[in-house]
Amino acid sequence: MLDTSTNASSHSLPIFEIRGLTKVYTTEAGEVHALRGVDLDIVPGEMIVLLGPSGSGKSTLLNILGGLDRATSGAVVFKGLDLAGASDRTLTMYRRRSVGFIFQFFNLTASLTALENVRLITDIAASPMSAEKALTLVGLADRMNHFPAQLSGGQQQRVAVARAIAKRPEVLFCDEPTGSLDSESGVQVLEAIKIVAGEVGATVLIVTHNADIASIADRVIRFSDGRIHTIERNTSKREPRELSW
Repeated sequence: MLDTSTNASSHSLPIFEIRGLTKVYTTEAGEVHALRGVDLDIVPGEMIVLLGPSGSGKSTLLNILGGLDRATSGAVVFKGLDLAGASDRTLTMYRRRSVGFIFQFFNLTASLTALENVRLITDIAASPMSAEKALTLVGLADRMNHFPAQLSGGQQQRVAVARAIAKRPEVLFCDEPTGSLDSESGVQVLEAIKIVAGEVGATVLIVTHNADIASIADRVIRFSDGRIHTIERNTSKREPRELSW
C-alpha cells in the first residue's frame, strides 16, 4: 500500500473528478469546516475505502458525491455532469438512476417482506434486475418472504444491499455498512457488496472506522481534519472472508 497520488489510474477516464472541494456548516458555536479543499479522481469499477476518525470529512464527501448534500465551493463532476451546480431535480434524477446507498442502519420497512422491500426500488427503476435475482445474489434466496423481524442483523443488511443494487447503480455508496454488525455478519455483508458490485460493474466507496476492512479495497483514502491525509494502493488485496475483527 504505497501510492500517495490522487490519480486512480492513467489508463481510465475518471467517473468522478473532484477539485478544491470544501464544505462549511454554520452552527451556534460557529463555522465547522467539514472539508478543506479535497482533490480526487475516481475511476469506474474501483473499490475505495475511506478511513478516518469521526468528523474527519469522509461521510461528508460521500454525501456530496451521492447528491445528498451540496458543497460550499469547489467542483464535483460525475461523467461530465456538474453536481455542484446541478438543480435539485437533476440531483434527484442522478440519485435515482446512478446511485445506490447502503447505510449503517438497515432502514427496512418492517411491514414488508425482504422481497417487497427490494421491490420498492425495482418498481421505480428504469432497468432493474428482478428483486428475486438481487436477493439471490446476496445469499437470501431462501429468506425472500421473511419479514425484517424474522431476519438477523446481517441478513437485514444484505436485504439493504440487494435493495441498493437492484436498480443496477453505477456507483454504490456504503456508509459504515458493518458498523452495527458482529465480525461474521460483517464479513457476509462485505462479500455481498463485492459480489453484487461485480455483477453490475459498480464503483464502490465504503466509509468505515474499521481499518481491517481497508485490505479489500483497490485504494485506501485516509481523512484527517477535512483533508485527504494519504492515498494508498493495495498491491495485494484480501477477500472479505479472510477478515476478522
